[in-house]
Amino acid sequence: IIFIVTAPMLSRPIAVQLPQATDRVVDRLDPPPPIELRLDASSQLSWNGQPMAINDLQARLRTQASEHAGNLPELRIATDPSAEYEGMAKILAAAEATGMERIAFVR
Repeated sequence: IIFIVTAPMLSRPIAVQLPQATDRVVDRLDPPPPIELRLDASSQLSWNGQPMAINDLQARLRTQASEHAGNLPELRIATDPSAEYEGMAKILAAAEATGMERIAFVR
């Protein structure tokens, strides 16, 4: 009986600010073509089939990030099983530093 009497007295209103719904349609951008990186057995890096220096990767990824702000391309990474880990570590560090969000490891 005590619970029934005290329960209504314990309720207090809580002010909550909820977001308002809009009828606005969000335009979805077509994703840019993926960037395919390949690291071969001799630790030579190629960007979409074109050889490049691994030390230039971060600058090139940064350019892609600025060109496609808010709609970054997918980064597809393929490595030869006998490639040194240092090359892969440099690729991942460059991807992280430039804000690449979509990374896939492919064969």
